[in-house]
Amino acid sequence: MTRPRTFALVIAALLAIAGAAAIAVGRHEQPAAEPPRSAPPSASTTKSPATKRPETGTDELTRGTLLPTSAPTRVRIPALHVDEPVTGLGQNPDGSMQVPTDARTVGWYTEAPTPGSLGPAVLAGHVNYHGTDGTFARLSTLHPGDQVEVTRQDGVTAVFAITRVDRYAKDRFPADAVYGAIDHAGLRLITCGGDFDDRTGHYVDNIVAYAELRTAVGRSRAGRSQPARSAAAA
Repeated sequence: MTRPRTFALVIAALLAIAGAAAIAVGRHEQPAAEPPRSAPPSASTTKSPATKRPETGTDELTRGTLLPTSAPTRVRIPALHVDEPVTGLGQNPDGSMQVPTDARTVGWYTEAPTPGSLGPAVLAGHVNYHGTDGTFARLSTLHPGDQVEVTRQDGVTAVFAITRVDRYAKDRFPADAVYGAIDHAGLRLITCGGDFDDRTGHYVDNIVAYAELRTAVGRSRAGRSQPARSAAAA
């Protein structure tokens, strides 16, 4: 699914685009200036402890339980009053990561895992777009324990809990920590933050909220309770 050799191009091109776009339209900042430097983990390369299969209905999961692959369609963050659609963000021909085309829509980076499967799923959103606050404008105010609910195409909602929120200078972005291999289903919410640099036309920092899968709610479109798999069984 991943194309590791393109990641260096993604980083360089997206940084350039972020500055140029922001200068052209004012505070029109790209959501995430640092896409992955290395391939996100897959079940074949990263192992986590075997865990129990969830019950039907509302599925209570334990750390290490995984959901099958299914693309996200919507994200809810109750603490931020966020309830917005999710669109896939691929790569442009020049290697840059695509970005949402409005202030509200959240983008899922399609080269990363799907929410609930093994590894760090990545959702990016604008902090500001054409002078309008973006969906992730208050991302930095999240606290450990706050929930993030991601509805998937299979009808299952993966419920994550925030574990921490960090701010990084863009020239010191910890790509390995954000995008590197993990032994569970994780989620990264990414936007820009810190001061807005009028000279360069973009924010000086990135905000990253880290989360882990806690529960899965709902049934698959086939009418069956959506099973979860452990990495050992994947």
